[in-house]
Amino acid sequence: MNTLAVTGAATVFSGDVEAPIVHGADTVIVTDGTISSVGSARELKAAIDNADTVVDARGSTIAPGLVDSHCHVVLGDYTPRQKTVDFLASYVHGGITSVVSPGEIHAPGRPHTAVGVKSLAIAARTCFENFRPGGMTVHAGSVVLEPTLRERDFADLQEAGVVLAKFGFGRYEDPAEGADQVRWAKQHGITVMCHSGGASIPGSKPITPEHLLTLAPDVCGHINGGPTSLDRDGVDTIMDETGMALQLVQAGNLKSAVRILERAARQDALSRIVIGSDTPTGTGVMPLGVIKTVAELASLTGIDSAIVWAAASGNNARTWNLPAGLVTEGRAGDLVVMDAPWGSTRGNARDALAVGDIPGISAVITSGQVRALKSRNTPASARGASVEPQIPHLESSAH
Repeated sequence: MNTLAVTGAATVFSGDVEAPIVHGADTVIVTDGTISSVGSARELKAAIDNADTVVDARGSTIAPGLVDSHCHVVLGDYTPRQKTVDFLASYVHGGITSVVSPGEIHAPGRPHTAVGVKSLAIAARTCFENFRPGGMTVHAGSVVLEPTLRERDFADLQEAGVVLAKFGFGRYEDPAEGADQVRWAKQHGITVMCHSGGASIPGSKPITPEHLLTLAPDVCGHINGGPTSLDRDGVDTIMDETGMALQLVQAGNLKSAVRILERAARQDALSRIVIGSDTPTGTGVMPLGVIKTVAELASLTGIDSAIVWAAASGNNARTWNLPAGLVTEGRAGDLVVMDAPWGSTRGNARDALAVGDIPGISAVITSGQVRALKSRNTPASARGASVEPQIPHLESSAH
């Protein structure tokens, strides 16, 4: 049995939009990769004393690792779109501990036949089950829906463990013709994300609100644009007439994202908001894409930054049924230790995010193992975590 203790925090983000702070807690215990206790150091003294590794947050903030709900993986830690290697390991230094694939659409020569799209999804899912770049979990193998797929194909995908699907890049003359494939996917336990707004790559088509109402996916992908947003009336229709999760992304329209988040808050619908980066795309490789979105949305809306963080962690976990994303017993031990950056006008991560500053990350933990110290991508944290026993190779590779 291996135990890690993260202690000494002034604040613990929960990842839950309904209760974004774990009051009275300064310590998280992770046993064999799973959170086993959350509470005060006094209550958990025995667990801290017996832990194999102790991370001292030194008065900073513990938060659940970010979940990038729209990350364009293919195979391996390589993006053909931007011809960049090791980008996923770099995203870990941006506090991202899990990513969700919206379809391996950037695979060169991407297939469109039923056997081809099934094979690509199954291969991607299986490869990333055995590969954790930088320690992150990659939820890959999102089948791209095509008119060539029949109901029996979704039974095959379900048997192979595929649980993700993306609509918006198949060879449909009219996107509304994909309603059967979306329905069959959902009937076989697959969560369907649908492109929305203007076309994003050559060969794809715009997806209108009318299409979305016909298709009825689980998630309205990048409702603020990927990169072109739906219009205001279309956004309001999706918000008012459906129960879809509403995805806001960095590679979209910021003005639209702010309006959507504020409207969701007024409607008491923040649990529907999920955050992703929608990278790598033409926007580029963005290791800080998700945390930057959290800072922008918190600072421009005035919504508590711990709540916005939850939209990028716990909300994603619940929408896609993921094991991480929440700081509570039984969840995956994926954590971030962070603080206000050096030079910020604010004194902690929560307040720094509220004014638009990206926090300094001083530790990233996945499955109960320290994967990064002194993030090479964020600013330096005003208070940095310390680790016992020391991990020299992480200390020396931080910059």
